[in-house]
Amino acid sequence: MTDTTLLIPDQKKVGMVSLGCPKALVDSERILTRLRADGYAMSPDYAGADVVLVNTCGFLDSAKEESLDAIGEAINENGRVIVTGCMGDEAEAIRARFPQVLAITGAHQYEDVVEAVHEAAPPTQGPFVDLIPQPGALKQRSGSADEYVKLTPRHYSYLKISEGCNHSCAFCIIPDLRGKLASRRIDAVLREAEKLVAAGTRELLVISQDTSAYGVDTRHEERMWKGHPVRAHMTDLARELGQLRTPQGIPPWVRLHYVYPYPHVDAVIPLMAEGLLTPYLDIPFQHASPAVLRRMKRPANEAKVLERLKNWRAICPDIAIRSSFVVGFPGETEEDFRYLLEWLEEAQLDRVGAFRFEPVAGAQANTLPDPVPEAVKEERYARLMDVTERISAAKLTAKIGRTIPVIIDEVGVPDADGDIGATGRSQADAPEIDGQVFLRGATAATQAGDIVDVVIEDADAHDLYAVMADGTR
Repeated sequence: MTDTTLLIPDQKKVGMVSLGCPKALVDSERILTRLRADGYAMSPDYAGADVVLVNTCGFLDSAKEESLDAIGEAINENGRVIVTGCMGDEAEAIRARFPQVLAITGAHQYEDVVEAVHEAAPPTQGPFVDLIPQPGALKQRSGSADEYVKLTPRHYSYLKISEGCNHSCAFCIIPDLRGKLASRRIDAVLREAEKLVAAGTRELLVISQDTSAYGVDTRHEERMWKGHPVRAHMTDLARELGQLRTPQGIPPWVRLHYVYPYPHVDAVIPLMAEGLLTPYLDIPFQHASPAVLRRMKRPANEAKVLERLKNWRAICPDIAIRSSFVVGFPGETEEDFRYLLEWLEEAQLDRVGAFRFEPVAGAQANTLPDPVPEAVKEERYARLMDVTERISAAKLTAKIGRTIPVIIDEVGVPDADGDIGATGRSQADAPEIDGQVFLRGATAATQAGDIVDVVIEDADAHDLYAVMADGTR
């Protein structure tokens, strides 16, 4: 008898190493979504992958070194590597160090990445093999959030609203890497947000290079959404996102990142006070000294910013402001730095990150005179962190005894006494970059993504310690 058994070939598998900011993570999700639609499976390790993608970061020289290390590790562990992302513009440098790399593409060049994967590991396709769309069926994210590969936990998702940036900050090469501002259609953004929330997202993190500038490039064009026109504008976007509800009828948290303090930002604060937006703003101030800000080629109206912070807190007392600052920028004097510390004392920001200035190939700042010695950078960095940690500790200590909402990220197993611990975040804490809430008294029914009320029992400089409130146990 002739053996007519049909041998079904295995799906080709792709591994992914994603480095850098949340915007790069969204790029990785989109690439993997396209590849899954083309018949590829995802590999959780090097050994099982037919090809490995490394999505690189090129913002700072230290980030480039991390990217090069990741490429080297992928080559050593697997050997078949495709490089994409912000370092893609430095293909010669990558190939000089790793000539065996199969292909190199730039940031958000989705079609080129997919084509490179097809060439390196042609997909196994056929009606008897794949219960997913054939190649080309999903040219972009199109409908159900179930089609989308997520690299974050199910309960929170990044919502990228634009690419690129129109600023020309002296220390930054992002416009060279990712181009000028290119905003997505407002109806496409809202449709994606709606699908994510319907699929289980309880927290939306709005990201871009400049969220406040959303729609400037399209002259804030209008699109119809739910029977009414909506502009491609940050305030319209925020208002519509505030109307979303989970299948259980609960409003998701909506968190705004990379918000430049343009005047129209004032209009979103009342939405936070009404509970339509999470009372949190991520504003990249970078410095406070007018002289340093001018050298950075950034707006230098720090006095008005302090006044606006006071007004925002008057409207929404629970608003949390996070920011990041650069110390040791060329020409920064001790007087400039003391100005920054005094500004921080008055601003009383809730969350602060700091970076020592690093020259980046291609940045305008590299040609500025009066570089700050490395030892001085370290000393200033330590002083800034001392000030901001003291402010943070005082703010968190003031929350002891309060009942606040927390989103659960992880639930532990019962200890010897049967107590269940959990880790979550308050509305003042974005994932990966801010603090956490360590919770006792969770129940067996507590799950990641739950939003529960907790009573704050203790605090340190960064984190809160709490017990589940009686009404939510």
